[in-house]
Amino acid sequence: MGAVLAALVLIAVVVLLVRWAWTLQQQPPGAAGLPARDRARRARALEAARWTTAHDEVEGTTRVLLRRSCVGPDGLPEVLEERVFETFPAKDPLWEARFTEAMSNARFRCRYLNAEEGHPG
Repeated sequence: MGAVLAALVLIAVVVLLVRWAWTLQQQPPGAAGLPARDRARRARALEAARWTTAHDEVEGTTRVLLRRSCVGPDGLPEVLEERVFETFPAKDPLWEARFTEAMSNARFRCRYLNAEEGHPG
């Protein structure tokens, strides 16, 4: 009798753990445990996300980037998506001209993407 009761308790615990894990998986990323007011604030921040240009250098290659970002919960910028727009060698003799042109084209692309998402200017 005691073994049957222990088995039933064990099965109940496993079922509860599986249900809890499934519930966590169904929540949108970053929303787990947020109060309704914070979820609404997060949704407004995501709606206001904008595309901007950026650049960096990785292993001797300059990358011109398009970044979609918003204000995060801590008030700092949060990058939601990053796309590599153009790359070229950092030691290219025409680096400055290529960089200037790539950044100009990237800014144009950001304006297009923002307009496509309904953000003016």
